[in-house]
Amino acid sequence: MTTSELGAQGRDGVLGAVARRAKRDLPFFLVAGAIFVLDQITKAIVRGNLAIGESWPSDGWLVKITHVTNDGAAFGVLQGQGLFLTITAVIAIGAIVFYYAFPPMEHGLLRMVMGLMLGGALGNLIDRLRFGEVTDFIDFPRYPEFNVADSSISVGLFLLVVFYVLSERRPEPQSDD
Repeated sequence: MTTSELGAQGRDGVLGAVARRAKRDLPFFLVAGAIFVLDQITKAIVRGNLAIGESWPSDGWLVKITHVTNDGAAFGVLQGQGLFLTITAVIAIGAIVFYYAFPPMEHGLLRMVMGLMLGGALGNLIDRLRFGEVTDFIDFPRYPEFNVADSSISVGLFLLVVFYVLSERRPEPQSDD
């Protein structure tokens, strides 16, 4: 085999490995991107069409779209702690990226769950950096308003806990030693 053939085979091996990794992790990137885009679009629509405090429809519905802002965390906790929450979001995003880059993210559900959480964390972080607060709008009676990013983070955390609880219940394979 010539040197050029060995070089081509090495490149194909590296490119093949990169292509396999990209295909395997495509759900992670697609979910994170879709959540981020959906979150930003819905918030922009609400900011562009409703004044702060305004609801649509105005009454008669169980669920409303109500434009509110939140400089705290979910459920109105940590109000006025924007810097702390921004730093926390950056650390959380770093942890998700670290977990992505260094497996054990081998299970497909984990890749999708981490994508949900990454997309949501990025969506709310962008709001904090751009506006100093997060736009919330999904309004259920007797429940704090929230947004797409909050929902994806909550669903992601719930699924992550369920995944690990169920995986802990599985018996370990017995060895024949």
